Amino acid sequence: MSNEKTFYVSELYEDILNYTKLGADTKALEIGIGCGQATYPILETGADVLAIDKNADLVAYSAEKFAENKNFKAKAIKFEDLEAKAGSFDFIYSATAFHEIPTEAGYKKAYDLLKEGGVFARFANHPFKDPAKHAMGAAMQTLYNIYMPSGAAYFRPYSEARAEKRAELAEKYGFTDIFHKRYFRTRTYTADEYVAYLKTDADYLEVEEGTREKFFHELVKLINRFGGTIRVVDTMELQLARKQ
Repeated sequence: MSNEKTFYVSELYEDILNYTKLGADTKALEIGIGCGQATYPILETGADVLAIDKNADLVAYSAEKFAENKNFKAKAIKFEDLEAKAGSFDFIYSATAFHEIPTEAGYKKAYDLLKEGGVFARFANHPFKDPAKHAMGAAMQTLYNIYMPSGAAYFRPYSEARAEKRAELAEKYGFTDIFHKRYFRTRTYTADEYVAYLKTDADYLEVEEGTREKFFHELVKLINRFGGTIRVVDTMELQLARKQ
């Protein structure tokens, strides 16, 4: 499977497809499409995808991005407000956005909307600073504290124990056949490349435009001051669970 049109590694999608069959008869729901970084490999299976997001601008962006895919529809709505019959979907997935939904309400609704035997997939990326550039990481955190105090330059390393604990949440709400896995990757960017990447991240697009542009300007200067490149160490996580 090609991963040129998705942020996530191809192995993650291969594990999803080894766990459950997706095809033209699959009804799928994506919770929190953002900029569509996780969507294309699911569309590529032929599944009918309804993608939702609370941000209408991101929904419009994604609708244009996937306009040629006849098996794609997008709707601006919060998952909590989505009205659909119980058992409407074979596959529900969410990349990163599910953490914004209250845990109990989110898992219970996902379970209700799935058909018997349906699958819920939750995955996310946890970037971590370059361990060889401590001073750069500290300077970036200072920058985040100034311009984006609700955010953080990097998460702490994402451990196997944390991944397992998150995966086990699904079991509490009736899911079975729990599966989880971590994937690792290192990315290297120039200052301009890194800012271009951040501009595709929904979390940054929700920041007030003037503040966001000042932050990006200062970030470019900071990276150039520390040699002109930034290395990001990714830990991606996948959790899969099945409705009985």
